[in-house]
This record gives sequence, C-alpha cells and structure tokens, in this order.
Amino acid sequence: MVLDARYEKVRENGSVKNLAVLSAIGVNEEGRREILGISCRLSEAEVHWRKFLESLLLRGLKGVWLIISDDHAGLKKARQAVLPGIQWQRCLFHMAQNVIHYSPNHALRKEISQSVRDIYQALSEEEAKARLKATISKYVKRAPRFSEWLEENFEKCLAFYKFPRDHWKKMRTNNPAERVNQEFKRRTRVARLFPNIESCERLIGAVAMEIHEDWMSGKRYMSMEENQE
Repeated sequence: MVLDARYEKVRENGSVKNLAVLSAIGVNEEGRREILGISCRLSEAEVHWRKFLESLLLRGLKGVWLIISDDHAGLKKARQAVLPGIQWQRCLFHMAQNVIHYSPNHALRKEISQSVRDIYQALSEEEAKARLKATISKYVKRAPRFSEWLEENFEKCLAFYKFPRDHWKKMRTNNPAERVNQEFKRRTRVARLFPNIESCERLIGAVAMEIHEDWMSGKRYMSMEENQE
C-alpha cells in the first residue's frame, strides 16, 4: 500500500488555508492497482492519518504486506498505531534526493549520490547492507554528516528486498502516488482556490474514480504468480 499527501488551497472561515489530500493506493491479488481511498482535511497531522487508515480498515482493507511512504512524522505514528507490525519501505526516490543536503561541498554531491544508488541496486539485502556499512566507513571523515545520516536512516529503505525481485523497482518508491498527485494537480489547477472543502472533495473524488477505473480495466501493474507459489 502506497500512502501520500498533497495540498490544495481552500477558503475556510474567510481565510485561505492548506487542505491536505491524503491518498492510499494498493495492488490487489490480480496485480492491478486500486485507489483504496482519499481523504481531505485541513491537516496532514497524525489524527487525520489515523482516522484515514482506520476508515480503510472499516471498509474491509486486509492483506497489507508493505507500506510505502515518505518519512512524515504524523503518518509514522498513525501507521504504527493502526497497522502495527506491517513492514515499512521509505520512498527511495525522495530519500536519495535528500543526499545533497548532507554533502560537505558541491564537489562531493555527485559521488555520494552515486554511492547511495550503489547500495539499493545491490542484488540482495545482505549485499546492500554490506555496501551500506562500507559506505558509512568510507565517508565518516570526508562527509561525517552524510555518514551519520546513512547509518540512522538507510536501513528503512531496504524492506523491498524481502519481496520477489521482479517487484523491487515498483516497491521501493511511492511513484504510483506521485503520478496520481500529478493528475490531481492537472485537474485542480484551473480552480486554484476552492470555495470550501466539499467542492475539493467532489473534484478529487471524481478524478480518483476515473483513475481507478482505468487501472482496473488496463493491463496488470504486477505479476503476482510469485506470491501464489
């Protein structure tokens, strides 16, 4: 299950506020993507995420093997409270983007970015962890902040190795949610500012239904035979 959020502008009580649009995307037993749910509230905080996840469970959500998302504090607390024990994959795309902020100088940026890619492109979890350990040691003096950041955060990005290799590329980022958010943005940018929460929910809901129907009638996103053996 992929979880993500984006924001829309909405007028509320005479002022303009950020409206958090939460989305949940799953892959069913046939390997087809589904939009599991959408929620629009004036906060992306833990309470909003928790109520959203609880609503998915009440509607019959089950069989979740992996949660893919960014490292949002509110989402982290909510998934631990509502879906404890389910493995979490931190989005590698956004994780890798953060690398440049830990480079001590511009000259090292490209090198340490490649070192991160080398870790998650390993052919096994054991090899990835060995590369991670070696990279931490390599940069402990040249780029100590980067080395410390790797040690504290990167193992959270390796959960995808526990699944079939054919699925790795589709399990290590929240790209499906990013594409959905891009379509939301394309369809909502004309409005720019929604007069109320309900008007945003109606448009977002209609777009989500269109995407869901296209996915269900289109080709499979994943081959699930490996999980049925």
